[in-house]
Amino acid sequence: MENPKLFISYSWSNSTHEEWVLNLANDLAESGVHVILDKWDLKEGHDSVAFMEKMVTDPEISKVAIICDEVYASKADGRSGGVGTETQIISREVYENQGQDKFVAIISKKDETGKAYLPTYYKSRIYIDLSEADNYSDNFEKLLRWIYDKPLYKRPEIGKRPSFLDESDGITLGTTVAYKRVISAVKENKPYASGALEEYLSTFVSNLEKFRITEKNGEFDDQVIDSIDKFLPYKNEVITLFITLAQYAPTENNILKIHRFFESLIPYMNRPQNINSWSDYDFDNFKFIIHELFLYFVAILAKYERFFELNSLLKEQYYVAGKSDYGRDAMVDYKVFRAYLQSLDRRNNRLKLNRVSLHADLLKQRSEHSGIEFRYLMQADFILFMRTEIQQADFYRRWFPHTLLYVGNFHSAFEIFARASSKCYFDKMKCILGIEQPSDLDELMEIYKTNKERVPKWQFESLNPSILIGYELLGTRQ
Repeated sequence: MENPKLFISYSWSNSTHEEWVLNLANDLAESGVHVILDKWDLKEGHDSVAFMEKMVTDPEISKVAIICDEVYASKADGRSGGVGTETQIISREVYENQGQDKFVAIISKKDETGKAYLPTYYKSRIYIDLSEADNYSDNFEKLLRWIYDKPLYKRPEIGKRPSFLDESDGITLGTTVAYKRVISAVKENKPYASGALEEYLSTFVSNLEKFRITEKNGEFDDQVIDSIDKFLPYKNEVITLFITLAQYAPTENNILKIHRFFESLIPYMNRPQNINSWSDYDFDNFKFIIHELFLYFVAILAKYERFFELNSLLKEQYYVAGKSDYGRDAMVDYKVFRAYLQSLDRRNNRLKLNRVSLHADLLKQRSEHSGIEFRYLMQADFILFMRTEIQQADFYRRWFPHTLLYVGNFHSAFEIFARASSKCYFDKMKCILGIEQPSDLDELMEIYKTNKERVPKWQFESLNPSILIGYELLGTRQ
């Protein structure tokens, strides 16, 4: 841009003040500003009043800086001398032409109480304070930004209206205010952070009911996909909360709150008590949503190496009141969140999509722009799978790692297991598998060699647990 022109209006209070103004003019000139100053531009024979009039009203003069000290304020209010003349011109421009961004007062000195000297006509307006050496540099930058019309804070471009708002049956969980409050409270370690977290989670759980599919219109699998799509903003909201907790406050109390949060979601995965007629796939949207959120929380804790907290989450059981679906025992482990979605299989067949796993496809597609790379989801899926394997769970009740359909792209150990070749790192992370030393895996790895049916398969795709866990190198480096 061209060098902006700026006129400096000031009083000849004393030689010290004049030198201060001259130094400011030199600093501005060195910063590319075309400064117009009486000492430089008002020559013998010039009409001083005409000069002042031109400086204030000329459209080529984009900015006018009013240097305020005690003398300037007094002369301006008394309309005396050259300052008084300039004041009449400036105040008329400010009031009549509403020049909000052409004029600014610059404070060169304050009174003994720290109050700025300002002309009466300017008292309600924002000024720039250059009176203190400690803040001079920052406020000089503020002055330059004003001159060049380059403010520090600029309004962002307005984005597109979220697509889910355009739906006639758009769903809102009503968590926006609570979400912003808890994120801020956790990051700033506010005393009300725990209460804010509980408020957000309870609101989320209560209002998730809004996503229940109550009327079957058209193909049910279309409704399931539509519901899952509409949930996307809230999925990303929860992921951000999980990341914030992992980074700033992975406390025992907060992990317990998240455990109770997932416990409160379990009833959504099955028939409500007030429904007598249902199909197994009626709640598939909830099964997908809850499974996905649980997978992300595990992925985030592992990514940020919160191994103790992750182990605490995985070893805890979940209380399911009045649900015969899980047998007589009301306490169940994290495998309750594993999900088989019959509606997605039906969709695959109905539309002849020929996909190996629509469930895996959806998880991968939805990981984009989530803030968590898909490899971390696969790593989490593998952790959950291996933990159930090590604990010798029922073959038909194991955790099924849907995302590992895509593991063909990985020919080495997942990150935390690669790092666990270090004995020190292995000792930190071993708790998430529930083992004490690498040799605790020997028997299981031998079973994988002799019984290929033990390993999850997708048509022609399979996985090699020994490679993904870095079995041969675990704890081998000091």
